[in-house]
Amino acid sequence: MKDYDLIVIGTGSAMNIVEPMISENPDIKIAVIDKDEPGGICLTRGCIPSKLLFYPAELIREIGNASKFGIDVEIKNTGFKAIMDRMRSHISENIDMIRGGLSNDGNIDYYPEVAEFVAPYTLKVGNETIKSKMIFLCTGSKIIIPPIKGLDRVQYLTSDTVLEMMELPESIAIIGGGYIAAEYGHFFSAMGSKVTIIGRNPQFIPEQEPEVSALAKKVMSEDLNFNVNLNLITNHEVIEVQMTDDGKKKVVAKDRSTGKEIEVVAEEILVATGRGSNSDILHPEKGNIETDSRGWIVTNEYLETTQPNIWAFGDANGKYLFKHVANYESTIVYYNAILKKNVKVDYHAVPNAVFSYPEMASVGLREKEAIEKYGEDNVLIGFERYEDTAKGQAMAVKDYFVKVIVEAKTYKILGAHIIGPHASILIHQIIPLMYTPLQSAEPIMDGMDIHPSLSEVVTRAFYSLMPPAHYHHNIEHLH
Repeated sequence: MKDYDLIVIGTGSAMNIVEPMISENPDIKIAVIDKDEPGGICLTRGCIPSKLLFYPAELIREIGNASKFGIDVEIKNTGFKAIMDRMRSHISENIDMIRGGLSNDGNIDYYPEVAEFVAPYTLKVGNETIKSKMIFLCTGSKIIIPPIKGLDRVQYLTSDTVLEMMELPESIAIIGGGYIAAEYGHFFSAMGSKVTIIGRNPQFIPEQEPEVSALAKKVMSEDLNFNVNLNLITNHEVIEVQMTDDGKKKVVAKDRSTGKEIEVVAEEILVATGRGSNSDILHPEKGNIETDSRGWIVTNEYLETTQPNIWAFGDANGKYLFKHVANYESTIVYYNAILKKNVKVDYHAVPNAVFSYPEMASVGLREKEAIEKYGEDNVLIGFERYEDTAKGQAMAVKDYFVKVIVEAKTYKILGAHIIGPHASILIHQIIPLMYTPLQSAEPIMDGMDIHPSLSEVVTRAFYSLMPPAHYHHNIEHLH
């Protein structure tokens, strides 16, 4: 049995801690375990490879909009194979570099194996048994495949296997109505596939504000005059999948309100119905580590599990399945496990973005959550459309907007929601202020924006604060 100073399961954000530990203690011995390719989900099959695909799709959309400005262009080939090859080459280079670093580091024993607990602080890895008084569980998550009749009898894609595609399908049905479905729906439709998204929730991308989701659904379903075809269906439960006589796949879905059934026939199916815990293969119960009803590893406010000095962060604890949250949590674990500082985790301003077309971004509370927490009389909402700024007019955009939510008396920023070009950038005018002691909007309101710049839309949203009832009256008037 080998004894280590630290055992790490997962090679994503956990490596943020491993590197400084080695630099501070040249004699430390660490076991790093990962059953998958090294680098974590974000690098190998998540954020990074997908964004290498979505940016070219965004360019295609922008080129398609050029006719608004009198520019006559034609896209002869969307370059699907070249785009996929570029993505795979970039990711492979990074994976190989990380694998080499792990294999050749004298402080690390790298185990590309499945790990499982056999006793507290003790793990079986391949044919070896190892132990440590300190363990980091950064085990990521796995794709959830819903129990749809016939799905197990057809070949389907997931957000993992879609990255292996060599040819663009003529048509694709996407099961799921969340951000993964939105992003890949954007990608495949821009590439030239006929796309149908089927979501079971009445609201497209239910994590977003209702008015953001409604506008996204409207815009993504529009024909933008350059061979983009996307049909977006909500409030439908997929009940069966069948093969057709000509080798295609038929998806049968039922309207959850009326019970009426529809059929969608496509060359390929992409299942994008969310992610779940993969802690079962770890057998955490043998390590006295508790999990919740969905299998996520239970942690306290310091990210320590129910077994002292064993810590879980990133997707493993199931709180927020974002790489930036995993990176933040790795810092908290470094403070608490290594520096013994007892720093509590804080999720009051977790940002997210959907890299579809249009782009969406949000941080903090949604309107309904803010009213439930603070009361309607203590909440103000600000709203500004891109098109009501000089830069927005220059871009010829329509209906995109910024919505901000603040506490009425203090102007404390409670949340912000943006839909439109560069939403993931604009939201960063707001995020840093939410991490200041007062979390006040006043620095934005008192500051000076370059004119004309798109950032003015954010500032103007804070200048248009109104009670929720007035806001909804104005929104109805606009539509």
